[in-house]
Order: sequence, then C-alpha cells, then structure tokens
Amino acid sequence: MQTQPPARFVLPWNARISTLTCDHLSCCSMAQIMPRAFFHATAASIMSFGYHSLGGTQIDKWIQNQYGGHSQYLTMQGLALAWLAMIASLLSDIFPSSQSSRLLKRYLVIIAMPLSVVISSIYWTLVIFFPQLIIQSQGDGMVPSASSEVPEMLHIPLPIDLALHAAPAVSLMADFFLFESRYDRNQVRVKAPMAAIAFALWYCVWVEHCGSNNDGIFPYPFLTQNPLEIRIGIYIAATLLAIASFKFINRLHG
Repeated sequence: MQTQPPARFVLPWNARISTLTCDHLSCCSMAQIMPRAFFHATAASIMSFGYHSLGGTQIDKWIQNQYGGHSQYLTMQGLALAWLAMIASLLSDIFPSSQSSRLLKRYLVIIAMPLSVVISSIYWTLVIFFPQLIIQSQGDGMVPSASSEVPEMLHIPLPIDLALHAAPAVSLMADFFLFESRYDRNQVRVKAPMAAIAFALWYCVWVEHCGSNNDGIFPYPFLTQNPLEIRIGIYIAATLLAIASFKFINRLHG
C-alpha cells in the first residue's frame, strides 16, 4: 500500500502577487519614512544642542538674572516653535496614519517657518553690518567689562549661534520644500496672517512687560535704544515681513 505525500497548501497566484505587492509597498514606505525621520530627528537635536549649550556662557548668566529669562528673546520663542514642529514631524513619520500629528505640524509650521525666517534675516543682517544693535555688550546692568573704554560684545560661539539662528529657518524651509505640500489660498490669505498678527501681539506685550521690569533694558539693544513709538514700528515691520515671507515661500513651492 502506497502512502500519499502530505498535501501542501499553495496560495492562489493572485494571493501570492497581493502578498508580494504589500511587502514591496511596505519596503517602499519604510524607504521614504527613514530619511524623513532622520532629517527631523537631526534638526531637533541640533536645536536642542544650541539651547542647552548656552548654559555657562556670559550672555546666559545675564539672561538668567533678567525678568523673563530666555522667554523674552524672540529667538528662543522661534526656536521652541521650530523644535515642536520637528517633533510633530517626527511623530507623523513614525505614525503616518495619525492625522492629529500631521495637523499639528501644519499649524506649527504656519507660525514657526515665517517667524524663523524673520529671526534669521534680521539677526544675520545686523550681526554682519551693525553688530552693536543685536549683540549685548558688557554694560547696561551686565557683568562689568575688563575694559573701561569700549564695552566688550558678548558673542555666542559660532556652532551655538548657527544652531540658534540658522538651523530653525533652514530646517523648516528644507522640510517644507522636500516633504510638505503647499498651503491653500485660504491658509495663505487668512490663517497665516492671523497667526502672525496674534503671535506679534503676544510678543509685543510680553517683551514690553519684561523691559519695564528690567529697568528699560530689552533683550535686543536696538529695542533698548529706541522709544516706544519706534519699537511699535519695528514690531509692525517684523510682522509684515513674516506675512510676506510666508506668502513668497509658499509661492515658490511647486
């Protein structure tokens, strides 16, 4: 008596193709997710490095003794928003089906990207051409300078400077052009300007409050050296620059 070989279960040809297709799509999806996740994690790490590396520097010692601390700096508020946008992006990479993280990122970018562009544009322009308007000096209530003639400017080491004043704008713009879709007309014409104006009002009130509690010393010398009406003009100009830059960047997006 001959024994029959055990029956083998064979998937139908269409089921095998379906399985292979799913595996292929999964590999393709991972190949797309990994570069994004690496980019967002690296960007967030660079920003964290910039913030934490400030500790122990001369300017940080002064900041810690001021009312409002780091929060009175537009740079720090922009850095925090950019960092949150990168973290939301990373969560969206890890959980691509999560609509909440995706939506959170889009709303953060609509504020953080134009803000970071304004910060970088103003900061590096003044650092190169008029450093005395943007860099604090030893004086005005700061640690006494070793020189009795010319106050020494408290420069930030270049790696930290780049992490604080370049990385947010570069990261957000690169992310927008590489991984994001452009914003629609309603978001560009209504939501972005409203977000910029709301943030500008918040910062104006906050920095003026901090200045009044710091004997008229503001986080940036160009604010300290100007009266209220000029400062209001600066706030308005910066807000308009943020709105215009967002519209321009969105228009450049293909």
